[in-house]
Amino acid sequence: MIAEPRKTGLIGEIRASRYLRAKGYEIYSANYRSKSGEIDLIAEKDGVLCFVEVKTRRESAYFTPAEAVDRQKEENVKSTAAAFLASTKLNMPFRFDIIEVVLGETQYKIRHIENAF
Repeated sequence: MIAEPRKTGLIGEIRASRYLRAKGYEIYSANYRSKSGEIDLIAEKDGVLCFVEVKTRRESAYFTPAEAVDRQKEENVKSTAAAFLASTKLNMPFRFDIIEVVLGETQYKIRHIENAF
């Protein structure tokens, strides 16, 4: 059985992936891992590679999902992105995004923050 926080995160990642595809992004990778960490989604649109941190919270949370991305998490994502770029030899502009997913009882909200860090 999946623990509740992991289940919530998985739901958010699925919703974020669907959102990006609907907006015309191509998903290159989900849950890419390296020694320095994990990147939830790696996507591309219009020649720009996007390293996406997905944060999911319930509506009852006391703070926004993006507030959970601290400086250490940013550094881990940047190091992991460098590993991805080195392994794929892709040469294109890139950015770091956050997608917030807020889950309600019957609905959810998504907020895409481009160039978040």
